[in-house]
Amino acid sequence: MAKKKDEQHDEQVHLSAAAGRHKAEAGPPPKMKRKEYEREMRVLHGELVAMQEWVKASGAKICIVFEGRDTAGKGGTIKRITERVSPRVFRVIALPAPTEREKSQMYIQRYLPHFPAAGEVVIFDRSWYNRAGVEPVMGFCTPEDTERFLELAPAVEKAMADSGILLLKYWLEVSPDEQTRRLEARISDGRKTWKLSPMDLESYHRWHDYSRARDEMFKASDTSWAPWFVVRSDDKRRARLNVIRHLLDHITYETIPAKKVKLPKRQAPENYKESDHPFTFVPEHDWAED
Repeated sequence: MAKKKDEQHDEQVHLSAAAGRHKAEAGPPPKMKRKEYEREMRVLHGELVAMQEWVKASGAKICIVFEGRDTAGKGGTIKRITERVSPRVFRVIALPAPTEREKSQMYIQRYLPHFPAAGEVVIFDRSWYNRAGVEPVMGFCTPEDTERFLELAPAVEKAMADSGILLLKYWLEVSPDEQTRRLEARISDGRKTWKLSPMDLESYHRWHDYSRARDEMFKASDTSWAPWFVVRSDDKRRARLNVIRHLLDHITYETIPAKKVKLPKRQAPENYKESDHPFTFVPEHDWAED
């Protein structure tokens, strides 16, 4: 049975790659207009809320991993996924660099406490796959560390799947030209300079090193129980919609009937009187005059 699933997965990968080549040859579609984007996003947000209610009711455990090159749009995609749902159900995990104590632990140990419990959706903004990407490229671990990680990761993810966790792994891929444009915007736009770090510049310089690391990661960890899904993200709007649509399609949720709600009658004032406290109000600017 496992062999049959692996063969089916390999066939799907082959078909997806062929479709990708065909689209690439046809050229990218035009950038999506904001009005169309917001209309589609409104529908998907409604479905995400419906999925959230099913997750709470069913006790489902969902783990979503976002990886990809710098500026590929991971943060913006996560923000659009989570902006209309409850942070008590959808938890976003973005771990900082490990402490000295964490460096001495089993590598995946610091990620384990964040795995979802029943009724939770956990989103990793970068994940244990740092050991297959940024760490070896930047020299933060040895080649042997990465090799050992890639040997163990599929087994850990198989254990996750066997325990009832639905794991979805997304790699956001941006083209060299678009990455250049986005980094230049971070340099020149005062609203975005906080996003620019020395690591971004070094990763830009090491484009092909990252490509090699990505290829090795896919080769080792693109499995039938936890496949990688690649998202073209040169058009951020299309990418966000495509990711949300894809994850909704891969979670077999059901619509939970909403309870009918009626506002209660507001209490009578009885002896209450409006306060005469001299409140300090925020000035109301006349924006129409600007």
